[in-house]
Amino acid sequence: MSRPGVTPERLVQAGAELADEVGFDEVTVSALARRFDVKVPSLYSHVRNSRDLKTRITLLALDELADRGAAALAGRAGKDALAALGDVYRDYAREHPGRYAAARMRLDPQTAAGSAGPRHSEMTRAILRGYQLDETDQTHAVRLIGSTFHGFISLELAGSFDHSSPDPQQSWSRILDGLDALLRHWPAAPHPSPERKAPK
Repeated sequence: MSRPGVTPERLVQAGAELADEVGFDEVTVSALARRFDVKVPSLYSHVRNSRDLKTRITLLALDELADRGAAALAGRAGKDALAALGDVYRDYAREHPGRYAAARMRLDPQTAAGSAGPRHSEMTRAILRGYQLDETDQTHAVRLIGSTFHGFISLELAGSFDHSSPDPQQSWSRILDGLDALLRHWPAAPHPSPERKAPK
């Protein structure tokens, strides 16, 4: 019998908090059972296993990030919108490193489609409408922006910039300037090379 007051929602919230404290990889059903001072089997009426728990934390993190992103983008366009969305991800990662790691976890296609993941892509595409890229180039640009934001944030969280100058904030600002300039002057797609005829 499960302990009164333990619900799936409370477990996921506690799991998210634990991820921020000790790292997403360390989150397990048994670790949560210790936190709630209950036996592990009593939690299996709420979550199937540790993978299920981590998936739910991932869905929570994606929702939280999407809500923050939507609020930050309201009324903004162009570089202001680009910087606002980047700052949302970076601030969230610093406040909630475990949840940020959870948001990067790979989901199965069905779960991913029903998550807030597509909202993140839609927000980035909304920014790109101000740069007048065609649909194919928007896909390339979405991947570029995601790679740049999450690459920088992951390196910063790992301490890669702790022992060098200038301050990471300066680099972040310059990177946003560079992304904005690139998006405003997006290179034309290369023309396919003409096929060479094989010698007779």
